[in-house]
Parts: sequence; structure tokens; C-alpha cells
Amino acid sequence: MTVAHFQAPNDDVLSPEMLTAYDRDGVLVLENMFPATECEALMTRAGELVDAFDPGQASTVFSTTMRGQDQDNYFATSGGTIRFFLEDGVLASDGTLNRDKSTAINKIGHALHDLDPVFDAFSHDNRLAAVARSIGCAQPLLLQSMYIFKQPGIGGEVTWHQDSTYLYTEPLSVFGLWVALEDATIQNGCLWALPGRHREPLRNRYRYIDGVLTTEVLEPTPWPDDDKIPLEVPQGTLVLLHGSLPHRSDTNYSDKSRHAYTLHVIDGSCEYAADNWLQRPGDMPLKSF
Repeated sequence: MTVAHFQAPNDDVLSPEMLTAYDRDGVLVLENMFPATECEALMTRAGELVDAFDPGQASTVFSTTMRGQDQDNYFATSGGTIRFFLEDGVLASDGTLNRDKSTAINKIGHALHDLDPVFDAFSHDNRLAAVARSIGCAQPLLLQSMYIFKQPGIGGEVTWHQDSTYLYTEPLSVFGLWVALEDATIQNGCLWALPGRHREPLRNRYRYIDGVLTTEVLEPTPWPDDDKIPLEVPQGTLVLLHGSLPHRSDTNYSDKSRHAYTLHVIDGSCEYAADNWLQRPGDMPLKSF
């Protein structure tokens, strides 16, 4: 099985062929959606944010294999601000970084799209709005943003997951807009997906239970590795991910980074669960494109 790659639509509206592929696979790959200049502008801005970051003020490691951030207030309250999360293995025994901070950051999240002018402008672009409209999102609301570094030689594995596990609405509505700011290859930790498995129910909910962030297992059967498809894409590609599509990425053991920017969007006509991990401050309502 393969995933079809399309060129970006000239009028920003998804064609019937694109919509058919997305409905069938739960993922849609649109190459040449953004020129290199726009990708590099986001990379430059991310570098500026890292330069201004004081690692002595926060030392939260983000990992989907160890989940140490689950009980960390710095992570749990990041839905309405801009915070920095470290790669596993970058802290020395005394709590200081064992490498330059520019190569120690796992990701920046989770409100870049509202609080940083460069990422705000990009996130509210008409091209992204047209994609949301094309797939039938009635009231698109930009919920979460992440700048992911996938650092050379250390960029951490992201295990199989469905985005609706973390950003649950009734009915389910979340989808991801994942932008390759650099070429993504098998060698540097590209996305992998299980096309067509988005039609299956959620296997987990990540939510508050009795005040504690908990992964609630709904279906313990593990996702199969045998059917996974690599999403190797060039810089400037937009990957549209259905909220129920299982996807993952491997550790980046190469000497090349794999920067990406991702937005998660929900439909405002659906109910956002009050026990979801990500909660916004009351004075920071979600905005559309």
C-alpha cells in the first residue's frame, strides 16, 4: 500500500481526487504547499526563540516512551503559552544541559499560533483555511501548535498515537496540519502512518482522571508495524492528518535535523472535552483562521 502525493492545488481548494484520497487513507500529502523562503523564515524565528530561552528556568523532558512530563505542571499548563521541552538525554547529573541548547530542544509549544507574530501570521494563512474548509470543518478553531526539531542524532521517537486521544471532541473533529520545514526522510525520522486505520475507534484517551493526567486504555491491542507507510516528503510539504489516523516517527539517528511545524484544529461546532490535558486560560478563547 502507498499514500498518494499531490502537488498543492492552484486555488488552495482540495480537488475531488484529493478528498477521495484523504477519505480513503486518513492522510493527504500536498507537496510544494509552501516555498522555501516561508519555511526558512519559521526556522529562523524558532532559532530566535531558542536563543532567548533560559534553560535554567525549565528542564522538562518530553518523551512519548517515558511520559515523565505527565506530572509536570510546566507541561500541563502550556496550552495558553509558549514553552520549551527538552530531548531525553540532554541533562547532566546536576540538571544542566550537556550540549548547546540549540541542539537540546525537542519542541516548542503549545500556543505559538496565537502568541508569536511570525507563527501567528503563518498559522492563519488562507491556504490552511482553504484546506480546513475543503474537508468540511464547519467552525475551524486553532487549538494547538508545536515546533518540532527532531534533533540530529537524538531527536526522540514518537510512538503510535491518534491525535484525538489527546484533543478529544464529541463528535471527533481534530485534524493535524503538519508542515515539513526541512526534507523528511526515513533516515532523519519522517512520519509513518497506517493508511485506512482512521476508521477504527480510539485506542486511548489522555485525560485528567481524579486530577491526574492519565492514559486511559480503551483498546489494548497494539498497532501493527507491518503495514506502516513512510511519509517521506520534501521541504514545503503539507501533510493533512485525520485525528483518528495512527501515526508515529522514529528516533533521528542521522546527522540531519527534521524541523516541522504542526497545527491541530478542531471544529467549534463540537464539544471539547473538559478533561482533555490541554486547556486554555479563560481569557484566551480559541480563534479561527
